[in-house]
Amino acid sequence: MSQAVESTLPEELVTLLTDHLGVKAAPESLTPSASFESLDVDSLALMELVVSAEEEFGIVLPEETLDLSPASTLAEAARAFDEARRAR
Repeated sequence: MSQAVESTLPEELVTLLTDHLGVKAAPESLTPSASFESLDVDSLALMELVVSAEEEFGIVLPEETLDLSPASTLAEAARAFDEARRAR
């Protein structure tokens, strides 16, 4: 596995945002500091993101992930993905 870099997002998260949720955003806007709100992702879509991540990638996201809100950043979600990958 490649070395994790905090300034990048997990490939799984980007895939879920663009492919599953259909986020139409330029790659440069998918940054750790971007909020879900800025990408037009609402709370229902966030729950879909969590369920899809667990099903598609066989990971169990930490309970704190359920506290994500549209105001949360992609960095916060990336931390949850990182924790889930480590727990595998």
